[in-house]
Amino acid sequence: MKRLMTSALALGALTGALTGAARAADDFTLQLKWVTQAQFAGYYVALENGFYEEEDLNVTIRPGGPDIAPPQVLAGGGADVIVEWMPAALAAREAGLPLVNVAQPFKSSGMMLTCLADTGITGPEDFPGRTLGVWFFGNEYPFLSWMSTLGIPTEGGPDGVEVLRQGFNVDPLLQRQADCISTMTYNEYWQVIDAGIAEEDLITFKYEDQGVATLEDGLYVLEDRLSDPEFEDRLVRFVRASMRGWKWAEENPEDAAMIVLDYDDTGAQTEQHQIRMMTEVAKLTAGSDGTLDLEDYERTVATLLGGGSDPVISAEPEGAYTLDITEQALAD
Repeated sequence: MKRLMTSALALGALTGALTGAARAADDFTLQLKWVTQAQFAGYYVALENGFYEEEDLNVTIRPGGPDIAPPQVLAGGGADVIVEWMPAALAAREAGLPLVNVAQPFKSSGMMLTCLADTGITGPEDFPGRTLGVWFFGNEYPFLSWMSTLGIPTEGGPDGVEVLRQGFNVDPLLQRQADCISTMTYNEYWQVIDAGIAEEDLITFKYEDQGVATLEDGLYVLEDRLSDPEFEDRLVRFVRASMRGWKWAEENPEDAAMIVLDYDDTGAQTEQHQIRMMTEVAKLTAGSDGTLDLEDYERTVATLLGGGSDPVISAEPEGAYTLDITEQALAD
């Protein structure tokens, strides 16, 4: 009887502990820059594989879209952390929204300009007089800085380029409304291929190769929240679990793509496209443990400052990043 009572007490204590642990899970919301796709696989992997749960986090992942600006969501209290490109984040910081980079899962840029070979474009020197498709809503900053570096005006004319405000599709190239369009190595470029244009009929200019690549898909929070020890603790746990997710996704690209598809409520994504996307994204996250590389940061800042009379940012940022969160995440 004593043994039964002891067992019952032990079971009750265990149940209570488990219940307490369940209650202790901290809510945490991530706002993505774009829709559910393999570009964000690391976060979905961490959610599906229980990495967040192991860190006592109850994470909600909110997909983005063409009408969603992550910095605005963060400013309005709709998320704890966002995925954003550094040019947009630094521009927002200079404009008064104090975004801080707390982790950088993407080591390399996937952005490029894709041109039809039959236009005769073989190098940037052939851009003047051409129509180039450019994404806006903060995504135009790397392009504008690149053109400024080249000394090419973006207001049209024989010595400049005509900028076409490109939607988030590849139609301007397919319909020959533009000589070149903005693409990502893991997404729109392959949409062009899938539309029937052969790779040999395309000319691509990777921002990395042109020396004007800027950092993409970093994690950002509002500066004042970093003074809250409880928030900082949740953030450290989130970054640690997320980087576990990214490394798992790199090593298991097909499985990671399948996980992403499970979370795509729209049904718009396909297995082939997501596996291919994850394979390409893994090349961009390779070599990163989540820590911001200061050389990459300085190159990004230099590119954004090099905008001639109309730079993306007008002064060297101060306090725009912290290494404390990743240092704690890696140390633990």
